[in-house]
Amino acid sequence: MGRNIERDERERAARKQKILEAAFPLLAEKGIDAVSMNEIADACSIGIATLYRHYRTKADLVLAISAWKWDDFMRSNDERQDTSAMTAAENFDYYLETFLYLYRNYHDLLRFNHYFNGFIEKEQTTQEQRKGFLDVVETIAQRFHKNIYVKAEIDGTMRTDISEEEMFSTSLHLMLSAITRYSVGLVYQNSSDMEKELLVLKKMLLREYSDK
Repeated sequence: MGRNIERDERERAARKQKILEAAFPLLAEKGIDAVSMNEIADACSIGIATLYRHYRTKADLVLAISAWKWDDFMRSNDERQDTSAMTAAENFDYYLETFLYLYRNYHDLLRFNHYFNGFIEKEQTTQEQRKGFLDVVETIAQRFHKNIYVKAEIDGTMRTDISEEEMFSTSLHLMLSAITRYSVGLVYQNSSDMEKELLVLKKMLLREYSDK
């Protein structure tokens, strides 16, 4: 009996994952508001009732996709380099470089996130519904605290006269906003070397917050 329950749970998880994988490219390309649940069901080759059995609302589905894709990105980024022996300043440099890695390799996620921000603001989601997505954000904040701000108080390679909250919020929002706008084409004029402009922003933040 126990094995049957475990098998059913595995199969249910696999079906839910297939829905996420089929829905994500559709939402990232066309926009979350522009795609109906019926279109998503068609893309998944399932009936609408089956889709709603797995995800009660569109918001539930969108939040699940966001948590899955950001977790996937973070695991990929973690595999790039061991940062444990780095100074605070080196960790901050790597943290900013992570946004460029995101821009180079995850345009679809950035487009999805652009639509996600507008969509989720309109939805009356609960704390429980947002848990998976909020856990990802909290993980980033915790790593910033441990690898950058705490180390800075020890090695003095980063400014600590500025609050951690201000440093984290400013750097996160500036870098993420910039790479998102470039990914969806919201720029003053087309540029053949947008990454060069992102590097300028990165250098400005390094100069602002490093203790040199």
